[in-house]
Amino acid sequence: MAVRPEGTPCWADAMFTDLEGAKTFYGAVLGWTFGEASSEFGNYTQAFKDGKAVAAVVPPMPGEDSPSAWCLYLASPDAAATVERIRAAGGEVLMEAMQVGDFGTMALAKEPTGAVFGVWQADKHEGFEKIGEPGAYAWAELCTRDTARTDAFLSQVFPYRAQQMAEEGVDYRVYNLGENPVLGRMEMGSEFPAGLPPFVCVYFAVDDCDAAVAKATELGGSLQFGPMDSPFGRFAAVTDPQGAAFAVIDPGRTEGAMPALTDVA
Repeated sequence: MAVRPEGTPCWADAMFTDLEGAKTFYGAVLGWTFGEASSEFGNYTQAFKDGKAVAAVVPPMPGEDSPSAWCLYLASPDAAATVERIRAAGGEVLMEAMQVGDFGTMALAKEPTGAVFGVWQADKHEGFEKIGEPGAYAWAELCTRDTARTDAFLSQVFPYRAQQMAEEGVDYRVYNLGENPVLGRMEMGSEFPAGLPPFVCVYFAVDDCDAAVAKATELGGSLQFGPMDSPFGRFAAVTDPQGAAFAVIDPGRTEGAMPALTDVA
């Protein structure tokens, strides 16, 4: 598998205090199995679907008290250079570029409105081995209340071509690499809780959105939105029992015409 172009979502992981509980939940909801914990890297544990790596879970570092959340990593050919562009564009660097064995080099950052994301410079670990299929990563949206600051940041840091959704009352932007859409940016309106900070919502594909939601809530998760039909698939936003938000989408069940997109200068 070739290394992804710069700015492509290439990996996702999440930190859980109850690692075994997270494995049980995601195993049931998304059909994941899990590899051996890597004690050398803080018991980092990869998740697999049909034998292909799709994500990872990890316990918090000793003394760390961060809430559980999914983190999306964007590909970079030079993580240190990306970190410098993040700073120059008004972002905050949470973790400097750090080599992770012979797997690759990572960094963590916040865009100017507060959404956290990762940067990944691949070596042996190139990222997702399956995309867009049940149990695998499908899409991601950066949700923010200050769209102008986020849009300016993304365009400065990554080589994206931006398109605005031409739909009245909706502020949604799609970021493309060449002709390929790779990331969405959504304005957080009144439907989002007032105290919810900006975040990146990671979508995982499922073969039945309603069944996935039913299983998630049965196991202690909470439904935040949906299920709802769209031209992209039937989807829903969910929070797992430890508070990590994500979305599930059945891309095979679509409804309605695709929205028009207008290039942004």
